[in-house]
Amino acid sequence: MRSDLKEWKALEKHAELYQDIHMRDLFEGDHKRFDKYNISHKSMLLDYSKQPISKETMDNLLALAKACDVEGWRNKMFSGEAINTTEERAVLHTALRSNDKAPIVIDGEDIVPNIQATLERMKEFSDNVRKAGEITHIVNIGIGGSDLGTSMIYQALKHFSNRDIELHFVSNIDATHLAEVLRLIDPKNTLFIITSKTFTTQETMTNAHSAKSWLQRTLSDVDVSKHFVAATQSTEKAKEFGIADDNIFPIWDWVGGRYSLWSAIGLPLCISLGFERFREMLDGAHSMDTHFVEADLKENIPIILALLGVWHRNFLGYEALSVVPYDQYLSLFPSYLQQLDMESNGKSVDRDNADIPYDTGPIIIGGTGTNAQHAYFQLLHQGTTIVPCDFIVPAKSHNPIDGHHTKLIANALAQSKAMMEGRRHDDPNKTFDGNRPSNTIIIDELTPFTLGMLLALYEQKIFVQGIIWNINSFDQCGVELGKILAHQVGEFFIQENEKSTTDASTTGLLNHIKTLR
Repeated sequence: MRSDLKEWKALEKHAELYQDIHMRDLFEGDHKRFDKYNISHKSMLLDYSKQPISKETMDNLLALAKACDVEGWRNKMFSGEAINTTEERAVLHTALRSNDKAPIVIDGEDIVPNIQATLERMKEFSDNVRKAGEITHIVNIGIGGSDLGTSMIYQALKHFSNRDIELHFVSNIDATHLAEVLRLIDPKNTLFIITSKTFTTQETMTNAHSAKSWLQRTLSDVDVSKHFVAATQSTEKAKEFGIADDNIFPIWDWVGGRYSLWSAIGLPLCISLGFERFREMLDGAHSMDTHFVEADLKENIPIILALLGVWHRNFLGYEALSVVPYDQYLSLFPSYLQQLDMESNGKSVDRDNADIPYDTGPIIIGGTGTNAQHAYFQLLHQGTTIVPCDFIVPAKSHNPIDGHHTKLIANALAQSKAMMEGRRHDDPNKTFDGNRPSNTIIIDELTPFTLGMLLALYEQKIFVQGIIWNINSFDQCGVELGKILAHQVGEFFIQENEKSTTDASTTGLLNHIKTLR
């Protein structure tokens, strides 16, 4: 158990010191604190000076990372070892964005030529769609990792998108999601992209078949192959659906769903942004990967961010993390990060199949800039639960209108300052305790390259935390039970005269709903 390590126990003892230390005093005692606790990589800066830490804290955390062999596990991941132990798979989403042509061999096959060939196909396909000018709407049908990443990036990089081609995303099995999108599109000029690794996901395939039926009803003699594309590992199932070979793009089993936006799952982005912009995003992620591999641990942004999260979760008792991007283009980033983090590290059994006696992944909450301030920051400032924050702030805006961005930046920096300092006041209702930790991540501007860096930063942070907690961050067994039970409940729902074998609550709810239909 990690909690048996001497480095873990040293941190537990060290954390006792911070019960009586206020960060305000740390700043008053050291005017060079910012200089000591910030790291830069290219156009990104991480300021972690507003954390309840000292040099001794960081030394202890780095010692824990060494004791947990973070560097060794990092090397295993990049070399293609099967670190997804429950599914016996390699974890190589990093290979999708690498420019390195060195072989990576999985089961006796070098995967690099397949990656390069798929990227070339994506480029050719997206270039042809953009040049032809016939497609004005693209509907991405997927869910989870086949939806959250692409929809978030489309919104984040909308400034760079082709406004003559509008992307829509359908994920929810609720028919309303599909119906409202169908109202917006012209079937003759629409391309549906089905993104499903297995081509069996209930939500995705239900929506895909309904979209196909709609297209066949609204267009006479429709050629499905011209209106549907698939990104999948299950080529045969895509063909059975009616999709032509040339319109099927591969996904491999060594790419997890929530890490798949770098693969053919990103095809809608290639069409919207142009392949060159998509390549820039891959390059930004690869740049962060290179920093993660090559930088010394104490100057390594993903590792420092991960260690601070472990410090919060396991030694200071903070259960959640608020992620607040001060850029409207990043409005979907907190939702994307919820899946990336909580599906990866929301585990209670370790790699040795033993119950874990310490806390693992945090609860991720978030919102955009000043909207979040006016929604839930009351609790962050004066609530009884301390929630650390990551503030993400672009220095420049793509829309520099009448001083808006200056005011936005002022709000971001003011919030982190208020959380750290607090305020003394005679009226207890107006007193702010402060001493609430935050990181501030500054990027020069939100571009495909800097977005790629940001996404890879959080991916690698989550990976490091998983290694320290000794869990497999790359499976998601916790989502399976609900799927199984949904099938069973659905079967009972359509059986009018069968007795239920389920619990009394589920039976009662189903019977009540039946009376309303």
